[in-house]
Amino acid sequence: MSAAPLPPGSTLGIVGVGQLGQMLAVAAARLGFRVRTFGPDEDPPAARVAQAHMAAPYEDEEALRRFAGCVDAATYEFENIPPRSVAVLQDHVPVRPGAEVLAVCQDRLEEKRFLSSLGIPVAPHAPVDHPGGAAEALRAVGGEGILKTRRFGYDGKGQVRLRAGDDPAAGFAEAGGAPAIIEGFVPFEAELSQIAARSVDGAIAFYDTPRNDHESGILRRSTLPSGLPEEVSAQARALTGKVLEALGYVGVMTLEFFWSRDGGLVANEIAPRVHNSGHWTREACVTSQFEQHVRAVMGWPLGAPDRQLDAEMVNLIGADAEDWLALASEPGARMTLYGKAEARPGRKMGHVVRTRPRQ
Repeated sequence: MSAAPLPPGSTLGIVGVGQLGQMLAVAAARLGFRVRTFGPDEDPPAARVAQAHMAAPYEDEEALRRFAGCVDAATYEFENIPPRSVAVLQDHVPVRPGAEVLAVCQDRLEEKRFLSSLGIPVAPHAPVDHPGGAAEALRAVGGEGILKTRRFGYDGKGQVRLRAGDDPAAGFAEAGGAPAIIEGFVPFEAELSQIAARSVDGAIAFYDTPRNDHESGILRRSTLPSGLPEEVSAQARALTGKVLEALGYVGVMTLEFFWSRDGGLVANEIAPRVHNSGHWTREACVTSQFEQHVRAVMGWPLGAPDRQLDAEMVNLIGADAEDWLALASEPGARMTLYGKAEARPGRKMGHVVRTRPRQ
């Protein structure tokens, strides 16, 4: 299919309809594109800012073909979409990134094998396919670790922490009994993420590297500048660039890392999409991660990723969003609410970004 830039007035299809799709749709409209969304819900956040929405299961191939007939290019806002669904769309329109990326990123074991093949350090790990294999896998990673389902986990879901004396088979059952891996603990001083974009013609743009803080497996805060040595960010950019090139990737991607002075960088996972730790780019950068992704998907040149302000992004999780009035009254705070109907513990309801002049 042609890689020529699509002109304003073209239609971008977004598969997946949460807050990331919502922010992508807003960015696309800013560049003069129309947006159609696809997903199983009738009134999701992304559909409220799109020109049209098709409510259908991700596995509905006939609906996907109809959707493809209404758009000029497509993308997805989260990685748990069936690769077959993306392949169906790819038969009709450019989909960026493509289904082949999901084959790597949807399976934690395959992802670690891929990263290792590029010489990128990963945590010690071992597969667990049945309860009887959990104890042996735990011993293989040093006797303590985190059991994670190989597929469909996010924000700490599908994960069980295992320590000495715990029953690994019970942990496997608690995680749902699906194929899993056990990852050994990685001593770290900081968590960080490298957000980058690659265009159709192979140009790459890197954002500054945020330092991330998690609570209960969910990102709570991203901070710029990170306070880490510049050589750490330089290495994160180099490793992320290797992944982008190896995948022939088009769009925004994030590679998450653990870092320690003794152990250096250890890759955690690839996110083949715009990322929670990059929300600050809307307020602090020349080109946000959302606009950057739209540019790449539609075949445009990448925008400047330069950071103009220092920033802190804080997720509003569960009942945090009930403080909307106080946050709306706070000078300098830029709040984004996702419009989700129900605030549940552990559910991301919005975020707030606070900026200040660069130091």
